[in-house]
Order: sequence, then C-alpha cells, then structure tokens
Amino acid sequence: MSALPMVVPDPALPARVRIHEVGARDGLQNEQTAVPTEVKAEFIRRLRAAGLTTIEATSFVHPKWVPQLADAEELFPQVADVDAELPVLVPNQRGLDRALALGARRIAVFASATESFAKANLNRTVDESLAVFEPVVRQAKDAGAHVRGYVSMCFGDPWEGEVPLPQVVRVCAALRDMGCDELSLGDTIGVATPGQVRALLTLLNEAGLPTAELGVHFHDTYGQALANTYAALQHGVTTVDASAGGLGGCPYAKSATGNLATEDLVWMLRGLGIETGVDLEALTATSVWMAGHLGRPSPSRTVRALGGTTTQHDKDQ
Repeated sequence: MSALPMVVPDPALPARVRIHEVGARDGLQNEQTAVPTEVKAEFIRRLRAAGLTTIEATSFVHPKWVPQLADAEELFPQVADVDAELPVLVPNQRGLDRALALGARRIAVFASATESFAKANLNRTVDESLAVFEPVVRQAKDAGAHVRGYVSMCFGDPWEGEVPLPQVVRVCAALRDMGCDELSLGDTIGVATPGQVRALLTLLNEAGLPTAELGVHFHDTYGQALANTYAALQHGVTTVDASAGGLGGCPYAKSATGNLATEDLVWMLRGLGIETGVDLEALTATSVWMAGHLGRPSPSRTVRALGGTTTQHDKDQ
C-alpha cells in the first residue's frame, strides 16, 4: 500500500502546501464529552511527530460557550515545548491577555461574513464584532504575534442562504486592514462548490488581497471539500486547513459536519506530487488512536482505508 497513490505531478499546481491542522481545536470543540487534557496534549505531540508543523492547539474562550476547551490554561503549557507553530483562538481582549500570558505567539480571531452567524456565534453584528477585534489584533501585533483572521460563512449561511461574495470581501478587507497576517476562508456548513471558490479568490485578489495571504477551510457536508481544495490549489493557494481524522463541526451551526480530513488531503496532495512533510501512515495511526479515545471510528475515508493495515493503538499507548 505504501507505493500508492501513484504520483502524477501537475506543474501548474503549487510545489508545496502548508497544512494548518485544526483537529485539536476545531475538531475537539464539537465533541459531546470533554477529552482529558493529557489526551489532547498527546494528540498534539503525535500530530507533530507525523510531520505537521502548524497545529492549532486550543481556544481561550469562556468555558460557558465552549466547555470542551475549558482547559486552555492547563493544556497550553503542556505543549509549549512542541517544535511547531501552535496557534490559539481568542474571542476578545480577555482571551488575548490569557493567551499572551502563557507565551502564545500565534493568535487567531474569528469573524463572520453574515449577520445571522455573527449574532449566533459572537452575539454581535458583523461591524460590532470587527470593532471588538481591532484592538485585539493591534495588541497582538504589538506583542510580536502572528495573527490569523478566520472568516466563517464565506459560501453559504444556514439562515440567510447564499452569501454575496462582495459581502465576504468586505469582511476580509477589514481584517486585513486591521493587521491580520493571513485569512482563512471558511465554508462553515460545507456548501461551497469549485466555481464559488474560484470566484471568491479572484474577487479577493482584485480587492488587493494576495493569494499568498489566503488559506481555505472546507467542511465536507456535501462531499465537496477535496474538489474545493483542488480549485483553490489551481488558483495558487498554498495554505489549507484540515482536521486529523475529519474531526469537527461547529457548535453554532448545526448543519456543519466534519472538517476536511487531513489524511484525505494528504492522499490527494501526495498523488499530485505536492510536498507536505506529513507521514501519512503515522498520521493515520494517530487518528485511529484518537478515534479509540472518542469511542467511534474516524469519518476519514483514508483512515478507514488504511486503518486495517495500521497498527491499532489502544488507549494505554
């Protein structure tokens, strides 16, 4: 099986892709039961051992809103020595202060392209949420941190339906103007198709946002995540968000299912001859191990295909 997939490079695509691994944060935040802190820390260490170099560690949100990540202060020091970029999500000034106090130097803020989701997720209007983020981004930059801006509901909204692309561009431009180093375009409910992806990326470029500062974050609700990723690669995008084992969803958008599985992404990229630095077999073993802790099989098709030939890690390993 190690000889597969057959590698057929496409010189029109990027030579290398940086995977922004979100399983430990975006993946675990949607679990019904809290995962023990020591398991989260081991998950992050195993992800790094599999070759991932950007691993989103946790979120400094109030435990009332995301109880699964209530242990951020306990977890982050346990993984601070991991040789990887460890971004953390902060919702406001208080969250930033908590993160910086623990030495976090990669920060993410989370905006919405639609009013309905801004209200559901942030309890504010789009403009009110941007006003909250502006001093947060400024302080993070003053502290020497790298700042990523997530933009959710870029391609569709469960309450509003279609999202006009200029509406997305406006929010992206606002985040760029306040100092975000990169933006992640989120298909929060997984309704995007490749034509939408190309159209949005083109419009963002026309608005002065370079492709090098854009990443993509697809959910696989309708099975389109890899197709949408391929469209982004064709446009020149080199940062792709993915979640080990396909974990995740969104607690504030019930129609959102799992993220693009990192293993499925790596399989496709390997076949295209695109470097990621990821050991697919080690990553698959990690997701099998985590699935054991969660008590259910991984939804990743690649994990399921390779799992039978991967060492089964029990909970004691």
